[in-house]
Amino acid sequence: MSGNATRDHEATLQGLATNDRTLITSLLEMQLENIAASGLDPRTHALVRLAALVAIDAPPASFVWNVGIALESGVKPEEMIGVLVALAPTVGFARIVAAAPELALALGIDIEALEAVRAAGGS
Repeated sequence: MSGNATRDHEATLQGLATNDRTLITSLLEMQLENIAASGLDPRTHALVRLAALVAIDAPPASFVWNVGIALESGVKPEEMIGVLVALAPTVGFARIVAAAPELALALGIDIEALEAVRAAGGS
């Protein structure tokens, strides 16, 4: 990798780490352009992206980012969970089981606390 390419990557990483408004605005504009180019409404676009994250076994940060966009687009948490259920026969239960905690984390759901309540006989 050339020196300039390394500096460009370092500058981008620094911009992301320091919440550089110009860089963030640029990334958000790319997101909006992609929604427009897809021909899908923002809700459908967000659900499709969530399905893709499950299919590729994406890292937690990707779920956090995309779940935030989905919520802003009007997607309800129940609909996101519905995506997991709908994908199960296609991507397999192993992917769904792996994605469930990532989705829960992104939605702010404490799976361990829910399990403790269930174990204690609560609902």
